[in-house]
Amino acid sequence: MDVDNWKAELNIPKKDTRPQTDDVLGTKGNTFEDFFLKRELLMGIFEAGFEKPSPIQEEAIPIAIAGRDVLARAKNGTGKTAAFVIPTLERVKPKLSKIQALIMVPTRELALQTSQVVRTLGKHCGISCMVTTGGTNLRDDIMRLNEPVHILVGTPGRVLDLASRKVADLSECPLFVMDEADKMLSRDFKTIIEQILTFLPPKHQSLLFSATFPLTVKEFMVKHLHKPYEINLMDELTLKGITQYYAFVEEKQKLHCLNTLFSKLQINQAIIFCNSTNRVELLAKKITDLGFSCYYSHARMKQQERNKVFHEFRQGKVRTLVCSDLLTRGIDIQAVNVVINFDFPKTAETYLHRIGRSGRFGHLGLAINLINWNDRFNLYKIEQELGTEIAAIPAQIDKSLYVAEDNSAVPVPFPLSSLPSTMANVAGQQLPPQVTQPQFHAVPPHQLDPQQQLQQQQQQQQHQHQHQQLQQHQMPLNYPPQQFASQQYPPQPYPSQQYAGQTYAPQPFMQGSPSLDSTPQLRGHGSPQGY
Repeated sequence: MDVDNWKAELNIPKKDTRPQTDDVLGTKGNTFEDFFLKRELLMGIFEAGFEKPSPIQEEAIPIAIAGRDVLARAKNGTGKTAAFVIPTLERVKPKLSKIQALIMVPTRELALQTSQVVRTLGKHCGISCMVTTGGTNLRDDIMRLNEPVHILVGTPGRVLDLASRKVADLSECPLFVMDEADKMLSRDFKTIIEQILTFLPPKHQSLLFSATFPLTVKEFMVKHLHKPYEINLMDELTLKGITQYYAFVEEKQKLHCLNTLFSKLQINQAIIFCNSTNRVELLAKKITDLGFSCYYSHARMKQQERNKVFHEFRQGKVRTLVCSDLLTRGIDIQAVNVVINFDFPKTAETYLHRIGRSGRFGHLGLAINLINWNDRFNLYKIEQELGTEIAAIPAQIDKSLYVAEDNSAVPVPFPLSSLPSTMANVAGQQLPPQVTQPQFHAVPPHQLDPQQQLQQQQQQQQHQHQHQQLQQHQMPLNYPPQQFASQQYPPQPYPSQQYAGQTYAPQPFMQGSPSLDSTPQLRGHGSPQGY
């Protein structure tokens, strides 16, 4: 490679032309070359599509490279992961076959994502990165640690297990990183983190990153950090690019409202949050019954299934993901432009992390909260704590607030070319579980042209006829399952009806559901007029 013209020979991806906010543009004008990073690392940075450092990267990278402890607070989606991965890769020595950096994260999905960032940015550095999380085969982790590992990314429980068994040698690990430090130092993990620190050398560098810093983080800083360099870029808590609305809807009408949102919004990808795992699965099934592609993920699922759902959603194979608060932290999927709180969160911290799944890296996003009578006090409290305004949803939402003009400009930040071998034979979720009957909802019905709708309707009628023949000759009486109006393509039109002075044209939905009434009655301030 030409020493003087090395950058011109890189395989740099297409530039992201979407507008960005001051959350990532308000820098001092530095470039990555100004940090005097090694050539191999710069190659990985530019080939990942990075152009200039964001404010948190501009502040944290040079200080971390200098060896100081760092306590950094910045908004979700402003580049915190790269802010600690880049100095980590700069400080690791490839020729030294020891664990030289330990990166701790609270969830398995975030561990997978962080390890992929390490591999992507460090692909020219000759550095080996291993990810270890609970729920995976311990024997595989032990075998992997028999080979050289420079950077270990993991969740607290599994890392402590490996260190206690003396399989993971952390005695010469000079760098300790905690992402989502507020969660890592909560009651769930604090004791485990304290135990892990006993396996590290007494003099090590610590990097702590988070969007919020409760008292537990400050106590940890006083006890374990040596004269840390504190970075606080939180002039306001919420991202500037996220537009927030609420819709006042009765509990039994939430699904109906959600269906109408699907038909009115221009969704690239959406994440829908529920407050319990049971509601996650129930809602995912009903969304699929409405005719929209959907996956779900929650903590009670097997790890292999969670991994596959996460990877396929990240690769854009499905449009909608329903989940619990499992995915509220750190997950970076830039194609997500809409977040919907089907169940309103109880705390401002949870709300902040949820809506931060859209509007990544200074881009635009939309957050819609479905509010019932019992949520109104939480809504007011969260507005006060975050110093933000959540407005009533208008009759029409300007798509320029959350939609990129050119969807082809939306990058997949760290594409995953192949799944791990342990996930190769895991079947994807099929919702509803009836897999023999063809599903025609890879694209929401309202986004199909009339010719496609007619073609799909004809195909579905043909398959229905085939199923009827099978039913007469060899299938039990309950096969195939009854098809509801919501599964018809194109959706059957409902007459426009008047409710409390509003004109509302309801979309099809499942009849007879215990959580829905056959007649929608949306009322109250902030009802989705036309939504």
